[in-house]
Amino acid sequence: MNFDREIAAAFARCATEAALAHGPEEALWSITRTVPALLGDASAALRPNAFRENPAPTIGCAATVFLRTPNGRHHLISAPVNFLPEQYHELVGIELGHPGEVARHHMSLLLKDTALHQGFVKILQSFRAGSSIFAPLLWQGQYLGVLICANAARGTYAERDLQALQGFAALAATAFMAQGGPAWLASLDYAALPERLTAT
Repeated sequence: MNFDREIAAAFARCATEAALAHGPEEALWSITRTVPALLGDASAALRPNAFRENPAPTIGCAATVFLRTPNGRHHLISAPVNFLPEQYHELVGIELGHPGEVARHHMSLLLKDTALHQGFVKILQSFRAGSSIFAPLLWQGQYLGVLICANAARGTYAERDLQALQGFAALAATAFMAQGGPAWLASLDYAALPERLTAT
Protein backbone atom coordinates (compact mmCIF):
# COMPACT_ATOMS: atom_id res chain seq x y z
CA MET A 1 0.00 0.00 0.00
CA ASN A 2 1.48 3.38 -0.96
CA PHE A 3 1.70 6.40 1.33
CA ASP A 4 -1.33 8.23 -0.04
CA ARG A 5 -3.53 5.15 0.30
CA GLU A 6 -2.33 4.56 3.85
CA ILE A 7 -3.14 8.16 4.74
CA ALA A 8 -6.60 7.97 3.15
CA ALA A 9 -7.43 4.71 4.95
CA ALA A 10 -6.20 6.08 8.30
CA PHE A 11 -8.08 9.34 7.81
CA ALA A 12 -11.32 7.47 7.13
CA ARG A 13 -10.81 5.29 10.21
CA CYS A 14 -10.06 8.31 12.42
CA ALA A 15 -13.10 10.19 11.13
CA THR A 16 -15.34 7.21 11.91
CA GLU A 17 -13.86 6.74 15.39
CA ALA A 18 -14.14 10.47 16.16
CA ALA A 19 -17.81 10.46 15.15
CA LEU A 20 -18.45 7.53 17.50
CA ALA A 21 -16.46 9.00 20.40
CA HIS A 22 -18.07 9.96 23.69
CA GLY A 23 -16.58 13.38 24.21
CA PRO A 24 -14.01 15.71 22.66
CA GLU A 25 -10.83 14.25 24.12
CA GLU A 26 -11.79 10.72 23.11
CA ALA A 27 -12.32 12.07 19.59
CA LEU A 28 -8.84 13.62 19.63
CA TRP A 29 -7.35 10.33 20.81
CA SER A 30 -8.61 8.65 17.64
CA ILE A 31 -6.10 10.88 15.84
CA THR A 32 -3.18 11.05 18.28
CA ARG A 33 -2.97 7.29 18.63
CA THR A 34 -2.87 6.96 14.81
CA VAL A 35 -0.33 9.50 13.58
CA PRO A 36 2.86 8.39 15.40
CA ALA A 37 3.04 5.01 13.68
CA LEU A 38 1.62 6.33 10.39
CA LEU A 39 3.87 9.31 9.66
CA GLY A 40 7.61 9.55 9.16
CA ASP A 41 10.46 7.50 7.77
CA ALA A 42 11.04 4.50 10.04
CA SER A 43 14.51 4.00 8.56
CA ALA A 44 15.66 7.32 10.08
CA ALA A 45 16.33 5.48 13.34
CA LEU A 46 18.90 3.27 11.59
CA ARG A 47 21.12 6.13 10.43
CA PRO A 48 24.35 7.05 12.24
CA ASN A 49 23.85 9.63 14.98
CA ALA A 50 20.09 9.34 14.61
CA PHE A 51 19.34 10.18 18.23
CA ARG A 52 20.06 13.18 20.43
CA GLU A 53 20.28 10.90 23.47
CA ASN A 54 22.79 8.15 24.20
CA PRO A 55 21.70 5.43 24.70
CA ALA A 56 18.74 5.69 22.36
CA PRO A 57 15.39 6.09 24.13
CA THR A 58 13.10 3.10 24.55
CA ILE A 59 10.12 5.22 23.44
CA GLY A 60 10.63 6.56 19.94
CA CYS A 61 7.53 8.49 18.95
CA ALA A 62 4.74 10.53 20.50
CA ALA A 63 1.73 12.67 19.62
CA THR A 64 -0.65 15.00 21.40
CA VAL A 65 -2.93 17.97 20.96
CA PHE A 66 -2.06 21.16 22.81
CA LEU A 67 -5.40 22.92 23.34
CA ARG A 68 -5.63 26.66 23.97
CA THR A 69 -7.20 27.18 27.40
CA PRO A 70 -10.18 29.53 27.71
CA ASN A 71 -8.08 32.28 29.31
CA GLY A 72 -5.49 32.06 26.53
CA ARG A 73 -2.56 31.71 28.95
CA HIS A 74 -1.77 28.03 28.42
CA HIS A 75 -1.86 25.04 26.17
CA LEU A 76 -3.48 22.00 27.81
CA ILE A 77 -1.79 18.68 26.94
CA SER A 78 -4.69 16.59 25.66
CA ALA A 79 -5.02 13.07 24.25
CA PRO A 80 -1.28 12.38 24.76
CA VAL A 81 0.36 9.26 23.35
CA ASN A 82 3.73 8.17 24.78
CA PHE A 83 3.93 11.10 27.19
CA LEU A 84 4.76 10.47 30.84
CA PRO A 85 1.56 9.99 32.90
CA GLU A 86 2.25 13.12 34.97
CA GLN A 87 2.08 15.24 31.81
CA TYR A 88 -1.54 14.32 31.15
CA HIS A 89 -3.54 17.57 31.29
CA GLU A 90 -0.42 19.54 32.13
CA LEU A 91 -0.74 23.27 31.51
CA VAL A 92 2.09 24.58 29.31
CA GLY A 93 2.73 28.31 28.94
CA ILE A 94 1.18 29.23 25.59
CA GLU A 95 4.30 31.09 24.44
CA LEU A 96 6.70 28.23 25.24
CA GLY A 97 8.73 26.64 22.43
CA HIS A 98 7.50 25.81 18.95
CA PRO A 99 3.91 25.20 20.08
CA GLY A 100 4.03 28.84 21.18
CA GLU A 101 5.21 29.82 17.70
CA VAL A 102 2.24 28.00 16.16
CA ALA A 103 -0.09 29.75 18.62
CA ARG A 104 1.31 33.14 17.55
CA HIS A 105 1.37 32.63 13.80
CA HIS A 106 -1.22 29.87 13.18
CA MET A 107 1.23 28.24 10.77
CA SER A 108 2.41 24.64 10.50
CA LEU A 109 6.04 23.77 11.26
CA LEU A 110 8.42 21.03 10.16
CA LEU A 111 11.59 20.49 12.21
CA LYS A 112 13.57 17.81 10.39
CA ASP A 113 16.35 18.02 12.97
CA THR A 114 15.46 19.79 16.21
CA ALA A 115 19.16 20.30 17.02
CA LEU A 116 19.34 22.82 14.17
CA HIS A 117 16.62 25.01 15.69
CA GLN A 118 17.96 27.24 18.44
CA GLY A 119 14.48 27.93 19.81
CA PHE A 120 13.60 24.27 20.28
CA VAL A 121 12.86 23.41 23.90
CA LYS A 122 12.09 20.08 25.52
CA ILE A 123 8.49 19.94 26.72
CA LEU A 124 7.91 16.22 26.10
CA GLN A 125 9.54 14.40 29.01
CA SER A 126 9.57 10.78 27.78
CA PHE A 127 12.38 11.39 25.26
CA ARG A 128 14.22 14.22 23.49
CA ALA A 129 12.68 14.73 20.07
CA GLY A 130 15.02 14.64 17.10
CA SER A 131 12.32 15.52 14.55
CA SER A 132 8.89 17.12 15.02
CA ILE A 133 5.90 18.38 13.06
CA PHE A 134 3.21 20.81 14.19
CA ALA A 135 -0.16 21.69 12.60
CA PRO A 136 -2.64 24.22 14.03
CA LEU A 137 -6.25 23.34 14.81
CA LEU A 138 -8.28 26.18 13.29
CA TRP A 139 -12.05 26.66 13.36
CA GLN A 140 -13.55 29.54 11.36
CA GLY A 141 -10.28 31.39 11.74
CA GLN A 142 -10.08 30.78 15.49
CA TYR A 143 -6.99 29.08 16.93
CA LEU A 144 -7.98 26.04 19.02
CA GLY A 145 -4.57 24.47 19.51
CA VAL A 146 -1.90 22.45 17.75
CA LEU A 147 -1.51 18.80 16.76
CA ILE A 148 2.05 17.63 17.41
CA CYS A 149 3.90 14.51 16.31
CA ALA A 150 7.46 13.89 17.48
CA ASN A 151 10.09 11.23 16.89
CA ALA A 152 13.36 10.60 18.70
CA ALA A 153 15.24 10.10 15.42
CA ARG A 154 16.52 13.03 13.42
CA GLY A 155 15.28 13.26 9.82
CA THR A 156 12.10 11.29 10.47
CA TYR A 157 9.63 13.78 8.99
CA ALA A 158 9.37 15.35 5.54
CA GLU A 159 6.97 17.72 3.77
CA ARG A 160 4.54 14.94 2.90
CA ASP A 161 4.22 14.05 6.59
CA LEU A 162 3.48 17.68 7.44
CA GLN A 163 0.83 17.85 4.71
CA ALA A 164 -0.82 14.73 6.10
CA LEU A 165 -0.68 16.13 9.65
CA GLN A 166 -2.43 19.29 8.44
CA GLY A 167 -5.33 17.15 7.23
CA PHE A 168 -5.51 15.32 10.56
CA ALA A 169 -5.40 18.68 12.38
CA ALA A 170 -8.41 19.88 10.37
CA LEU A 171 -10.22 16.66 11.27
CA ALA A 172 -9.24 17.14 14.93
CA ALA A 173 -10.63 20.69 14.96
CA THR A 174 -13.90 19.55 13.41
CA ALA A 175 -14.29 16.59 15.77
CA PHE A 176 -13.40 18.72 18.81
CA MET A 177 -16.05 21.31 17.98
CA ALA A 178 -18.68 18.69 17.07
CA GLN A 179 -18.12 16.92 20.39
CA GLY A 180 -18.60 20.07 22.48
CA GLY A 181 -14.91 20.79 23.04
CA PRO A 182 -15.20 24.43 24.19
CA ALA A 183 -17.77 23.55 26.87
CA TRP A 184 -15.59 20.67 28.06
CA LEU A 185 -12.56 22.97 28.31
CA ALA A 186 -14.58 25.50 30.27
CA SER A 187 -15.65 22.81 32.76
CA LEU A 188 -12.11 21.81 33.83
CA ASP A 189 -10.66 22.79 37.20
CA TYR A 190 -7.44 24.48 36.05
CA ALA A 191 -6.30 25.28 39.58
CA ALA A 192 -5.85 21.54 40.20
CA LEU A 193 -3.69 20.91 37.09
CA PRO A 194 0.13 20.84 36.94
CA GLU A 195 1.76 23.80 35.19
CA ARG A 196 4.94 24.11 33.07
CA LEU A 197 6.15 27.57 32.18
CA THR A 198 9.77 26.68 31.34
CA ALA A 199 11.40 23.82 29.46
CA THR A 200 13.84 21.29 30.87
